[in-house]
Amino acid sequence: MVSGFISDFVRELWVLLQEMAPYLLIGFLFAGILKVFFPGRIIRRYIGKSNFRSVLNASLLGVPMPLCSCGVLPTGISFFKNGASKGSTVSFLVSTPQTGVDSIIATYAMLGLPLAILRPVIALLSGILGGTLTNYLGGSVEAAEQVKSDDENGDRSFREMMRYGFVEMMQDISKWLIIGFLIAAFLSVVIPDNFFVTTVSNEYLSMLVVLLASVPLYVCATGSIPIAAVLLLKGLSPGAAIVFLMAGPATNAATMAVISNTMGKKTFWIYLLSIVGGAMLFGTLVNEFIPRQWIMASIPELQHGSAHHHGRNLIKVISGIAIILLIANGYLQKYLEKRRVKKSGSTFENMKEMQIYTVEGMTCNHCKASVENGIREMDKNAEIFADPSGNELRVSAVTLTEEEIKSKVESLGYVFKGRKAR
Repeated sequence: MVSGFISDFVRELWVLLQEMAPYLLIGFLFAGILKVFFPGRIIRRYIGKSNFRSVLNASLLGVPMPLCSCGVLPTGISFFKNGASKGSTVSFLVSTPQTGVDSIIATYAMLGLPLAILRPVIALLSGILGGTLTNYLGGSVEAAEQVKSDDENGDRSFREMMRYGFVEMMQDISKWLIIGFLIAAFLSVVIPDNFFVTTVSNEYLSMLVVLLASVPLYVCATGSIPIAAVLLLKGLSPGAAIVFLMAGPATNAATMAVISNTMGKKTFWIYLLSIVGGAMLFGTLVNEFIPRQWIMASIPELQHGSAHHHGRNLIKVISGIAIILLIANGYLQKYLEKRRVKKSGSTFENMKEMQIYTVEGMTCNHCKASVENGIREMDKNAEIFADPSGNELRVSAVTLTEEEIKSKVESLGYVFKGRKAR
């Protein structure tokens, strides 16, 4: 019994990985291209005013960006502090984590063309809704503090493009991608076919249940795709799948707390209403006006269990192995970097200025770069290492006080907990 379950689970996991792997690789490549050729200083020129055009620009810029709901925070806050209006900032914060160039391609791979088109369109319209409401209801904007983006003087080489796309991006989403695949394979094995049809037959009740589960939790835009695919095949309505795909990646408890503290409670409620309202509205529209058969028939190679007959496809097999190796390399690079910092730290462990602080809210390489570059702006000679996985910030800087470091960290949207006991 147990061995049969494990065998089915591993087989489903491998099938799901093969279906997404080629498109994930393409998505990571595009993520690297966006990072290198569309730096933040160019983006910020177009979102500085409290008008519809700035809101539209922010949403258009946010849709293809491969940033999660936590990784988007430092970028959005940096925009805000560089003069972006509140409306533009909210538009960017709403539209960006719901999708991205990598997740759009992966959505096409596993969910078909209709949902691959609907997903970025819904993200765009939700961002416009949130930004417009914020401009009218969010209150006045205080004078912005000028802060350089972490990519202001970044490397623009082919090597940097590949490193960001296939190392940094992989490090950022690999945890949630793995979780998404594991959950999807588990659900595929344990949930009977047509479960939602026979158990939760009311489409709008299923949408509400999915929404309540999605908002406080975190799943990245790409990691949510295999879960949604399996749930659709088990009978979940397309509208409820839309709610999960849009609300899950765009919200989590930590992100909502930071937005509330940084931009004010009124702006936070508009932000949350835009995501929740947009997901429910478009989920309803999908259920009412798009035939379920049209969406289900577009799910490539997964309907009728046909994916099991494509395991020998050489491109998919090679791509699946490549994804596994890239994930392993990402974790290896993190481990080696920690060892390097720990080893180098021993050479100045007894120096008076060496301090270790606890900083919460860092979740990805973008967060790491934002904190390190933000502090480096205050002291170019400082030794700095931010560790998102350990919630640590190591700083060796003669000229900086703890209060200055705290102020900088909090201005970037993270929680400074003070000096860490050794």
